[in-house]
Amino acid sequence: MNFIQYGSALLRYGRDRGDDIMAGEASFIEIGVPSGSRARDFYQALFGWTPRPMGHDNFAMETPTVGVGVHSGDDDACMVVYFAVGDIDAAVARVRELGGKADEPGAETPGFGRFVECRDPQNVRFGLRQPPGRP
Repeated sequence: MNFIQYGSALLRYGRDRGDDIMAGEASFIEIGVPSGSRARDFYQALFGWTPRPMGHDNFAMETPTVGVGVHSGDDDACMVVYFAVGDIDAAVARVRELGGKADEPGAETPGFGRFVECRDPQNVRFGLRQPPGRP
């Protein structure tokens, strides 16, 4: 596992960049909810996840396997799974080629990598994440 410092929280986000990752492996889950503290309480009680405050009713949830971020103020109330890719630019091109939609990937976030939110041809949200240190 690898961690990123976000405020006072250490956020677990997947295997170390030295590990072999498999394309399509879930590498991060973002949970958007109206109330971050209610989601924190629910997932902590349900799964035993350890919450780390990130400010403004947002939390990083420490889990045994994949990083989970909880952000508040999202009336859509949904989960977005981010899948690992080796080359985010090529993956975004492929999403579009297959009829999906993708934002432009941002610059690398230190310790986390590059990521982008996408939608499949039926408008289902998902994300792509290129772990840090990948060309």
